[in-house]
Amino acid sequence: MTLKLYYHPLSSFCQKALIAFYERDVPFEGVIVDLGDPAQRAALEALWPIGKFPVLGDEEKGVTVPEASLVVEYLDRARPGPPPMIPADADAALQVRLWDRLIDNYIHLPMQKVVGDSLRPEGSKDPHGVAEAKAQIARSWTILDAHLAKSGADWAAGKAFTLADCAAAPALFYGNVVRPFDGHAQVEAYFDRLIDRPSFARCIEEARPYWKFFPLEWPESYL
Repeated sequence: MTLKLYYHPLSSFCQKALIAFYERDVPFEGVIVDLGDPAQRAALEALWPIGKFPVLGDEEKGVTVPEASLVVEYLDRARPGPPPMIPADADAALQVRLWDRLIDNYIHLPMQKVVGDSLRPEGSKDPHGVAEAKAQIARSWTILDAHLAKSGADWAAGKAFTLADCAAAPALFYGNVVRPFDGHAQVEAYFDRLIDRPSFARCIEEARPYWKFFPLEWPESYL
């Protein structure tokens, strides 16, 4: 075993990387990191000074890869084989990377802003920032809904399941908690397909024991 993934099952960005491992059936050693434990945090920061997960270590090649998108792309290169998470065709790959960035920047990160603010003590909360983040997610539902309707494809960047869908699955799962889909039919249908995907269903079940640590109330449909 030469691939070691430092992660936490509840983390949405870690789930993004895990989906690619499970889609590709790539074996790895998982190291669950509790950022609340000073020693574990220090060990993670020794690998990646930013101190955020996931971080992938390829012991055979002596390579450390931080950031979920890069981890997914690295798997395609270091462990080639079907199904690729980024297509070989340059134009198709650009679309995959575009939707990966759109989903991360305009759904994933605003969602984390709302969740993070809920953990702040009274007197240090940012209601204006939370309102902006929720508004951005709502705009993103509209944009994604229109894109899916126009493309007619099952997945974010076309007919194949890709990096963009690895990003979308946890982003939509948590994003729907902080700003529900509100009748965006295409987004809801896409979310159903993501939930049914065995790779993401596995992530949900692995995270479930940690749901009690999530600071917001889970929708009844999730329970």
